[in-house]
Amino acid sequence: MSPLAPSLAHEFEAALAWWNLAGVDCDFADDATTWLADPRSAPGAAAVEGVPASRGGANAAVSDRQDIVARRAAPASAAPEPAASLRRDWLGDSPPGDLAAFRHWWMETAELSPSHGFPRIPARGEAGAALMVLVAQPEADDRERLLDGPQGRLLANILAAMGLEESAVYIAAALPAHAPMADLPALAAGGLDAVTAHHVKLVAPARLIAFGNALGPMLGAAPAGSGEQPLREINYIAGKVPVLSSEALDALMDMPRLKARFWRRWMEWSAAH
Repeated sequence: MSPLAPSLAHEFEAALAWWNLAGVDCDFADDATTWLADPRSAPGAAAVEGVPASRGGANAAVSDRQDIVARRAAPASAAPEPAASLRRDWLGDSPPGDLAAFRHWWMETAELSPSHGFPRIPARGEAGAALMVLVAQPEADDRERLLDGPQGRLLANILAAMGLEESAVYIAAALPAHAPMADLPALAAGGLDAVTAHHVKLVAPARLIAFGNALGPMLGAAPAGSGEQPLREINYIAGKVPVLSSEALDALMDMPRLKARFWRRWMEWSAAH
């Protein structure tokens, strides 16, 4: 007579016991997570999570697995919350009162820049500009003048097509220095959005164009993909500044169709503002 085939439960217990004996007790993804059993402080410990150490083999593996499933099924509120990024008051009790003071503060505040491999570049232009242009950060090859490379040449062509003298435009970046892979929403949540808002307040432009979809949080808007309406204007004590949001200048350079779309939006927006 042929032997009976093992049941599915028996095969499952045997598989778990095999992995447990092999020492595989973690599943590595983005973070290491417990898989088969929690680590024990020392061999022969009396009990872990209420399970006696004397229980071993397949039964212990199954019991450990059940404990883990139960913990993962617990309400999310029972899990410890991740440490939130601390928001910092960069401007302090005495924020810069004019653009000259802001420029000095922008260049000298040691911890302000998230990048230490690129020089800080100041904004250029005068207060009360007809248009303020905001980009995420300086170009990688900028050394003394903001947007002194290909993106700057594209911007100069755009301004010329708009009929604007570059000297009448205030050009600024949300970050003091070029920072590859900068997380703008996180930096905004850390307090840099207040710095950008104060910068706009000091400039008091008639209109503002933000080149970069990730700049919304820096201007007080909800992050992209949140479902909220895009930013239309900025409110501050002196009044309101209409805002036109666009793709970043490097994206416009790489995709000509984005240039055409930006130009259509500019024509509609400028006619209304």
